[in-house]
Amino acid sequence: MINQAQPGGQYPAGQDMQQQITRRQRWGLIWRYGFLAAALLAIIVLLILLVTIVNQSFGLVAVQNVIPPETLVLNYREERMLSADNVLAGEDDQVLAEGIAGQANGVGFFGFAYYAANVDDLKLLAVEGVTPSAETAANDTYPLARPLYIYTTADILAQKPEVAAFVDYYLTHASEVVAAVGYFPAGGEAMSQAEATLAAAQGLDSLPVVDPAGVSGTINTAGSSTVFPVTTRMGERFQADGFTGVVNVASVGTRAGFNSFCFEAGTDVDLVNASRPINQLEHEACRANGREPIEIRIGTDALAVVANPANSQVSSVTLAELQQLFTTAGTWSEVNDSWPAEPVYRFIPSSDSGTLDFFVETVFDERLEDLPKEALVALLAENISPNVGRRLEREQRFFADVLVFEDPALWAELCAAEDAPAGCTAEPRSQQDVFLLVQERVVQPSIQQSWYLWPSLTQRADIVRDTALNFPSAELEFRSWLSRQYLASPQSSVPELAGVRTAILGSVWVIVITILVAFPLGVGAAIYLEEYADQRKWYNRLIQTNINNLAGVPSIIYGMLGLAVFVRALEPLTSGAIFGVVEAGATANGRTILSAGLTLALLILPIIIISSQEAIRAVPGSLRQAGLALGATRWQTIWAHVLPNALPGILTGAILSMSRAVGETAPLVVIGASTFITADPTGPFSKFTVLPIQIYQWTTRPQDIFRNLAGAAIIVLLVLLLTLNATAVLLRNRYSKRMG
Repeated sequence: MINQAQPGGQYPAGQDMQQQITRRQRWGLIWRYGFLAAALLAIIVLLILLVTIVNQSFGLVAVQNVIPPETLVLNYREERMLSADNVLAGEDDQVLAEGIAGQANGVGFFGFAYYAANVDDLKLLAVEGVTPSAETAANDTYPLARPLYIYTTADILAQKPEVAAFVDYYLTHASEVVAAVGYFPAGGEAMSQAEATLAAAQGLDSLPVVDPAGVSGTINTAGSSTVFPVTTRMGERFQADGFTGVVNVASVGTRAGFNSFCFEAGTDVDLVNASRPINQLEHEACRANGREPIEIRIGTDALAVVANPANSQVSSVTLAELQQLFTTAGTWSEVNDSWPAEPVYRFIPSSDSGTLDFFVETVFDERLEDLPKEALVALLAENISPNVGRRLEREQRFFADVLVFEDPALWAELCAAEDAPAGCTAEPRSQQDVFLLVQERVVQPSIQQSWYLWPSLTQRADIVRDTALNFPSAELEFRSWLSRQYLASPQSSVPELAGVRTAILGSVWVIVITILVAFPLGVGAAIYLEEYADQRKWYNRLIQTNINNLAGVPSIIYGMLGLAVFVRALEPLTSGAIFGVVEAGATANGRTILSAGLTLALLILPIIIISSQEAIRAVPGSLRQAGLALGATRWQTIWAHVLPNALPGILTGAILSMSRAVGETAPLVVIGASTFITADPTGPFSKFTVLPIQIYQWTTRPQDIFRNLAGAAIIVLLVLLLTLNATAVLLRNRYSKRMG
């Protein structure tokens, strides 16, 4: 083979050429696999980041409230029922039954045993087409079926043998006595569970056989009028079998029974009769007084809704009709046109009754956030001090025409003063705003512990057990930190109530101002440098060099520039004082959205200029020449031919620069963005915060719950960024198609 390589080996041939080709292919493969490995690593890192964020944004939480929302709703609805027209409320169910029997237009509800005892004088109504019976109560088809309980403690059982003997005896004979009274026995599984609970409380493997004759003493029970006849008959039977002591049974209502048992230190109540489970407040009060309640199920009741037999037109009611019957309806026909046009007379249990609690919870099934604003304001007024209420009202009124906490004369005087409170002119609070106040000031939720998504899915049983042991009064719930309330709530020092509404609005305001300023300036500068500037002139070359250098300047330097120029030097402009928005010298100063937008505009301006230059430079020169040849001016050629062809590339640069601006934190911290603010921005002269700062502030907090909030905020930031980018991409593609 003839080697035609020139001296110096610049053009190898033969074997040398083959070796060079092989070497280049080898390096090409190395670089190719290197690029693939880098891309794969980047994807893996992004997936890990995404999984970490999602893992933090969802999971189980143990929530404990000072006042549960359900209790507030319950009290509100019960008050409406008790304050309705033609209401007779009492704790003696027999009196209620007799009242309905004596009033042709009467209606009421109570335990099934009282209906069974007065069956000839009352008319039983079906609810949602289902009649109460042992079968419908057992299979849960009857809407108003409920379990019945007794409560005591392990300490009482240990300290008073007569109580332990009575409770053991009670549970052994519960099914037959419950049936004899007129209720329905609990299922075998429920009774077995109750027996196991009671035996464990006494440190036994199973319940012993009780000889009533072998014990004596005094047993005090109080509580539900529904369970009253069961406990009364059980006490009589216990005494008939030989018990020489006394069994006192007081029918005071479930709530009153728990109040005596839990809230009163040193109470002599040994046993609570209950027609509903113990609630969180009662449980907490018991624990505070050294009592850990034991729940023992004894049977099942089907709440009887009854009317007078003379009312032949009514035989069945729906839950919605029950709501009206016991609150707003003046006559039966207002609820249903086919019913008589006669006044409704209501016979209901008193506010101390567990039966009333159960009825309201089941029939109304309402959440706190669903209550009207008037109801929420009333709940707030009942649970906060007048001084706090006046302060809140001066910040922002609750109603436009009614004052809740403030004296009208004093309010008029305050609003006439020069330094009038904001509430004099601000719009009234919305229903959502009042709900958030009730949450913060009244409910006061406290997350005792939170778990990330992965352990919530894989270790749920352990979490449930630990929660029951460590936080018995807390509710375990699966929470999506990224919720509607989270998006609609402002920032708060209480993590359970904190949201990102203020940060989202701040981010949107800042990025809009940034794009409105940076985009036209950047494109205009690029047009000048590419189409008009003479690169032979030294000052044009200097401008181009500085633009290239500014693209690599750290963002915090721009923050220092913004602080010096926009916050301080141009304070009258950026604070709005020059326009009369705020008074000159007011504390609002220049740390506003406008300063932030202008600072970020400077930050991304070099990127927009450089990318726009590249896009304009890529337009073929023949288009310019054709336009000029047809008699168009230089600007007409640029506007009609160069810019439309360069626009997709220009928008690509704008997308990249906008993405950088959305995620910036350092320059905004320097110019004075708020790390904690609850007021929403209303214009370019408002104080503000943005999502990146909100995330940074939460990640520095010591509470673990703020990590969950930060994870959800990152998802919101990503969604906002993708939305803005998608909008820009759609615009770019639209112009590309139009040019095509």
